[in-house]
Amino acid sequence: MNRAWLVSVLLLIGGAASAGPSRGAAPAVHNDQPVAAPAPDGTGSRPPATADDKRRTVGILEVRVEGLSDDVKDSFQRTLEDQIDNKRYRLQNRAQMKTWMMRSTKWTDGCVVGRCLAELRKQSGAELVLLISLTGSGTSFGYVVTLVRTDTGRVVDQESDRCDVCTVSEATKNATLAAINVLNNVPDKLSDEAADQTAAIDRAVGKARADVADHDRHTSRLGTAITVVGLAVAAGGLAIYFTQDQPDYAAMTAVGGGALALGGIAVLTF
Repeated sequence: MNRAWLVSVLLLIGGAASAGPSRGAAPAVHNDQPVAAPAPDGTGSRPPATADDKRRTVGILEVRVEGLSDDVKDSFQRTLEDQIDNKRYRLQNRAQMKTWMMRSTKWTDGCVVGRCLAELRKQSGAELVLLISLTGSGTSFGYVVTLVRTDTGRVVDQESDRCDVCTVSEATKNATLAAINVLNNVPDKLSDEAADQTAAIDRAVGKARADVADHDRHTSRLGTAITVVGLAVAAGGLAIYFTQDQPDYAAMTAVGGGALALGGIAVLTF
């Protein structure tokens, strides 16, 4: 009995030892290194807009500089990203727009206005695009900021200005403020240009029909008046002709009245 009891105790001790942690097990490795952030030049792609994101997507399609260093492009872009109303707009920079358009087999560089922007809208989802031109020579700088809608390819708004005595920083700031201004002036709902054109055509057709109807009424009144006057003159001539020994002037009067009446009938007919 002592031997059976001893065997039971040994089995219990062995089971408890095997249930414990293994001495040879490797400790878990934790990778605490941070995830790499997108490239600072904007080449990293932003996450796509979700269904709950009601902001309007705006793309920077072109930033052209003349007489200035290319660093001005990046400076303008960073300033615009900092100042844009992120509650209304979702901005896509030049690098992101280029990445989107590289996926298209129909896109061609140089498309900045017109129907070709429909492909840009399809690929990037941008409803509006900005075209920026910055020029400089010495202390004289100018800018042109153009906002274009991508569904029709038409210009929505544009601002331009020139400063004869400015710094590059001031010129970039002024161009950024102009871009912010044209964006702030965009209505929440863009006009339906096709519907506007149809309405304009309808108004023109309606006016033409009204003019024709007014002309017809005027012509009808004129024809009736001529006919009545002609018949009256003819009747008077005939009355004189038969009551006053058939004078020649009475016959001529009757004939003239008859001709006048026929003219009135012609007016009414045509």
